[in-house]
Amino acid sequence: MRKFILKRLLQVVVILFLILTILFVLFRLAPGDPVSRLVDPNLTPEEADHLIEQMGLKEPIWTQYLMYLKNFASGEFGYSFHYGEPVAKVIWERLPNTVMLFTTAVILAALVGISWGKIAAWKKGRFQDILLTIASLVTHTLFLPWLALLLVWVFAYHMEWFPITGMISDEIWLDPSSGFFGKLVDVAHHMVLPLATLFLIHFGSYLLVMRSSMLETLKEDYILLARAKGLSERAIRNQHAAPNAWLPVVTSVGLSLAFSINGGALTETVFSWPGIGREMVFAVSNNDYPLAQASFLLIAAVVLMANLVVDVLYAYLDPRIRY
Repeated sequence: MRKFILKRLLQVVVILFLILTILFVLFRLAPGDPVSRLVDPNLTPEEADHLIEQMGLKEPIWTQYLMYLKNFASGEFGYSFHYGEPVAKVIWERLPNTVMLFTTAVILAALVGISWGKIAAWKKGRFQDILLTIASLVTHTLFLPWLALLLVWVFAYHMEWFPITGMISDEIWLDPSSGFFGKLVDVAHHMVLPLATLFLIHFGSYLLVMRSSMLETLKEDYILLARAKGLSERAIRNQHAAPNAWLPVVTSVGLSLAFSINGGALTETVFSWPGIGREMVFAVSNNDYPLAQASFLLIAAVVLMANLVVDVLYAYLDPRIRY
């Protein structure tokens, strides 16, 4: 296992270097440039030229690339062209918002999907199985922006139960008498609709994966042996079948948690949730190279490490797997 982990870590380093290079090239091949967006037309040519030089865009491409690698190696990602602040500061300010929303959604969807997937497999062909399978297929195939806008239109615009966009209410957060609990409730209130959107989109995939894996597990000989020993159906399902059907679900949940770091650009954009996903869309559309590169690199690093963690978990969850 130790050799396997070291080998995979070396692969992660090599792949990250390739991703670094590809990101650098792609953003500079993209149409448009940050200069035309950032340089104030009222500036004199000398002032504009000085600003461009400060951004490092007058240097040769190879010099920019070497500086880019140097900044990454030292844990720095340069300064955002738009915000004029260190990229790391911009990312770390928004990362907790993304992690809070998407990790909560993935965990809730996984818990519900796995539980209902066990029931659907156990009740194969019956009413519960048909109902759960249809519900998961419908929600899993919904177009996310359409679902998000539908929830906003019904529950925020017409019923006015929830805020339409944003993460906080200014009047509550600027009021000294609100207190910590009042602010927490306000964030949770804003979080309901984006959380519901992500839950409905994700839980179906976990349910279907768990159902399929459970159906294969129920064909194993040890399930027949458990029944022959007189164990209850509940014990067979929860203690023997379900734990051995978790492997594909572990992969799905692990990668979902990893990809959740990108903030689901569409979800955060629709709900104006101040997270990494919305910033990534903004950075790409405004050619903010440092911010966009760091955002994509963060996603790549987390996904690569999640793959490694899932592979290691496989060996612990299933003793038959050895590397």
